[in-house]
Amino acid sequence: MSEIRHDWQVEEILSMMGRPFNDLLFAAHTVHRAHFDPNAVQVSTLLSIKTGACPEDCGYCPQSAHHDVALERERLLPLDEVMEAARNARSHGASRFCMGAAWRNPTDRNLERVVEMIEGVKSLGLETCMTLGMLSEAQAARLREAGLDYYNHNLDTSPEFYGQVITTRTYQDRLDTLAHVRDAGINVCSGGILGMGESRHDRARLLQQLANLPKHPESVPINNLVQVEGTPLAGTEPLDPFEFARTIACARIMMPASHVRLSAGRAGMTDELQALCFFAGANSIFYGDRLLTTPNPAENHDRQLFERLGIHPMEAGDEGASCENCGGVDIHAA
Repeated sequence: MSEIRHDWQVEEILSMMGRPFNDLLFAAHTVHRAHFDPNAVQVSTLLSIKTGACPEDCGYCPQSAHHDVALERERLLPLDEVMEAARNARSHGASRFCMGAAWRNPTDRNLERVVEMIEGVKSLGLETCMTLGMLSEAQAARLREAGLDYYNHNLDTSPEFYGQVITTRTYQDRLDTLAHVRDAGINVCSGGILGMGESRHDRARLLQQLANLPKHPESVPINNLVQVEGTPLAGTEPLDPFEFARTIACARIMMPASHVRLSAGRAGMTDELQALCFFAGANSIFYGDRLLTTPNPAENHDRQLFERLGIHPMEAGDEGASCENCGGVDIHAA
């Protein structure tokens, strides 16, 4: 079993990223196999419970009110629609139901409506995950009281590159929310977005920030930028697919007991790239034709890919060989 560390240095991460591709993937797969069933993938479904009109200016996000994007704004969904979607997700094999709202932070009034959703979804036997923006200590405690299993709040990128993507929320704001979630006893889901024009050094710094948290996130979603017309990052040069797989591999090595989620951007990936990522240690996906506002591979395509690769979905509560899991994607990443 690989050592759980919280003292990673950028230089050693960059050295790891620069290893010959086959050597890096072999090392990552060895770590993965020591901690998990290598042929099991955790499956979640994601629902946007409140879409658009977000006051944040994240350069990748079609939900931002700052960008001219053809996106219909929606109010917070009623409870019965959320429950219908959760039942449908369960019937299609999802073990976790994730809900995202395009808020900078929830009001206490809206939080109580979210609490009803958490309690309703859990009554169906599904695990619950929320992404609602920044949280106060009291709000995190309230979500824990409601029984929330996981909270997603991505760091997005390195501290150095962050200001080129987002100006309305600081990096420390994100770290503070993660601390509130952890202190409340909720599982943490936090990762980032690749392909925003960042350097390899930025990707190494992102992984360093995540792996050097006091406790590793139970889930580490790795998003590949979905370019949406009208957002500032539309037209960014796509990331080399091998570089994406390298980052997945390094995440697996650095956070061996975390679930690494192959998250937004899968619709633009070949089956071969996804297979490489599963071999490199990715063991969680979102299932369904759509994420929050962007396309996802069709459900039947995922089933066919799983069959071709001999992969099976994890059951609810199945944490693999020795560790925890969270599914999730930042509201702004999908």
